[in-house]
This record gives sequence, structure tokens and C-alpha cells, in this order.
Amino acid sequence: MANSAQARKRARQAAETNKHNASLRSSLRTAVKQVRKAIQAGDKAAAAQKLKTSQAVIDRIADKRIVHKHLASRTKSRLAIAIKAMP
Repeated sequence: MANSAQARKRARQAAETNKHNASLRSSLRTAVKQVRKAIQAGDKAAAAQKLKTSQAVIDRIADKRIVHKHLASRTKSRLAIAIKAMP
């Protein structure tokens, strides 16, 4: 456990930051799941629309360095490929 006032404060700040970042990661996962759900439903137009909105979420979270920029790019690419492959 932290012994100094500074260390106790940093521990508090780290806990708050961790909670905030976890929330952002959760919103990223939710956005990706919404696109995958639209793909599973077979509605190409709806899936494309969901992808457009989720790309903004993915980019915003990558810009904040919650996830790596390559992970964000890879995720968007795979979703776009899945939509393009739809009949």
C-alpha cells in the first residue's frame, strides 16, 4: 500500500483513470458488436450505417490511446471486409 500522501493520491487517480478507460473500452466493444449483429441479420445497408457510426467511436478511442491505433484500424478493416462480402 502507498506510504506517502503523493503515492496515495496517485493510487486514487489511477483507479479513477482505470474506471474511465474501462468504460471507453466497453463502448468500443459495444460498437463493434452492433455492427457484427447487423451483419448477422443480413441487412447490408443497416450494417454499413452501423459501421459508419462505429468507426467514429473506434477512432475516438484510438486517438485517446485507450487501444492501439493498429488495433482500431484492423477492427475497422475486418468489419468493412465482412460487410463487403455480404450478398
